[in-house]
Amino acid sequence: MKIRIGSNNGAPAWSGTSESSLLRFSRTETASATALLGATLAALIWANIDAEGYARLWHTSLSIQLGGAGLSMSVSEWINSGLMSLFFFVVGLEARQEFDVGELRERQRVILPMLAGVGGMVAAVGLYLIINAGGDGRYGWGVAMSTDTAFALGVLALVGPRFSERLRVFLLTVMVVDDIVALVVIATVYTERLSVGPLLVAVLLFLVVVLLTRLGVRSGWPYFVLAVAAWVALSRSGVDPLVIGLAMGLVAYAAPAARDDLERATDLFRVFREQPTPELARAAAVGLQAAVSPNELLQERFHRWTSFVIVPLFALSNAGIPITGDFLASAFASPITQGIVVGYVVGKPVGILGVSALVTWLTRGRLRPTVGWLAAAGGGTLAGIGFTVSLLVATLAFSGAQLEQAKVGILTAALVSALLSWAVFRAARLLPGPVRARLLLGTSDTISDLAVPVDAERDHVRGPEDAVVTMVEYGDFECPYCGQAETVVRELLDEGDLRYVWRHLPLSDVHPNAQLAAEAAEAAGRQGEFWSMHDLLFAHQGELRPKHLQRYAEQLGLDVPRFAADLREHADTEHVAEDLDSADLSGATGTPSFFINGTRHRGAYDLATLTKQIQLARVRAMINS
Repeated sequence: MKIRIGSNNGAPAWSGTSESSLLRFSRTETASATALLGATLAALIWANIDAEGYARLWHTSLSIQLGGAGLSMSVSEWINSGLMSLFFFVVGLEARQEFDVGELRERQRVILPMLAGVGGMVAAVGLYLIINAGGDGRYGWGVAMSTDTAFALGVLALVGPRFSERLRVFLLTVMVVDDIVALVVIATVYTERLSVGPLLVAVLLFLVVVLLTRLGVRSGWPYFVLAVAAWVALSRSGVDPLVIGLAMGLVAYAAPAARDDLERATDLFRVFREQPTPELARAAAVGLQAAVSPNELLQERFHRWTSFVIVPLFALSNAGIPITGDFLASAFASPITQGIVVGYVVGKPVGILGVSALVTWLTRGRLRPTVGWLAAAGGGTLAGIGFTVSLLVATLAFSGAQLEQAKVGILTAALVSALLSWAVFRAARLLPGPVRARLLLGTSDTISDLAVPVDAERDHVRGPEDAVVTMVEYGDFECPYCGQAETVVRELLDEGDLRYVWRHLPLSDVHPNAQLAAEAAEAAGRQGEFWSMHDLLFAHQGELRPKHLQRYAEQLGLDVPRFAADLREHADTEHVAEDLDSADLSGATGTPSFFINGTRHRGAYDLATLTKQIQLARVRAMINS
């Protein structure tokens, strides 16, 4: 959600984006699902208009030669094994992001969705093998394993419940397990030949990558060269090199920007501002990038390419099948098609929901889904949408008519699973409000990111003390973003049933008057006028020098000599420093930073978004009570 900040009494105009990686990821996947669907339809139309031309293009040989060495593969193989490595790289990046700073940083929350993912795969493969027992299609059991990330999250955005962030995380964890296991299967079961030498080289190269991450090397070129070399080595070994993409994504750590890095970046930019030379420009650029984790930088760089170019291109090159009445009749009578459809449509949801229920029962509720049971059921049906990896495995396991039958099964299962997901979430709307909330949201506790709980004796609080929802803001009186957020907070408070807490986070490296303004608010608070001073400071963000602060004290009718003495002696520096320390412990390094019932809000801070999150927190609090 982009927010445009206008000028505010002399404050500069700002524009920016404040959005979590998961929300960016899911929103891109929603659009990607549309592009993927369009490419699939285009492939089907093309294959039925000009089947020979369609096949000829994708089977064209493409070679890369360097001296006497080189690689030669068809265009389709370059897409399937080459470009798709980048797709799995991005999936690995998002999984690592959730493990490091997202919902899954509490490791106990990882266990159940991982087991559920395995349960869904086992159930799907089991049903496929039962249907294909003794037949030629049994070798293709790996086709019925993996969920398509882009399609599943895209369909979730279209048909899912209003509050579905946790369900996205639950599904994402299941999908990553799918992808890891599926790539292991591709690398082992569907590898016709295996050369140990190149395989060992690939493993050693990846270990070097891990070592470089441990040493803190941030330059991308060493990783790129090593990744390409490992990809080539895996190709030579006979193992499908897709696995290196996911592995590289999983080693790229994610972390919030550290205060020291942000201040260092500010200093570098300030030096450049004074002497705008090319050398200092490069230094400032490097400093700015160093403040952001490699994971987020790489997601920003590659995600749109994989979502809107690589995955649709993969669908265009693989989904085309000539469709006739006789062909469809033959395909749906085939055990291969039936096994894939039943495995995905029945096996996936039954396995995911069954294992989730079993683990919850065995642990007496200590491990349970982070979503409600109805949402888990809907997630299970969404997991029946297999496309990308399924097509990859199908191209390795089958050829000729069997491959065409497998494609029909994959497309049919995706369509039926999407319709079932719509039906599940549509049925949820018919339930009474409290029952629907419990079945969709569940009763799991939220992760508390706020390191220092609210202390009504110390903190500055607006709103009713017994409010169900408490929102803490770390802010800076000179920050224009905080000025924009202040108007939003006022509207939220007008609606009632919200306790709002202000804590100081003066960014002194970019806002030279912020520290003194914070101390002025505390000095006014000593005379019972904290919120009056707070409002005046935001009303005059461009006028925060000592003479202005004294004028505001006079305007509020304060004891001005006492106020001036408190400022001169920095009587409230310790209070502001305590807020700064609690911000660091809570991972808040920028302003404004919001915590809603203890959970860090990582999305936009416009009225609609904050209202939605407050409503969600209120519903969760009511369920848990």
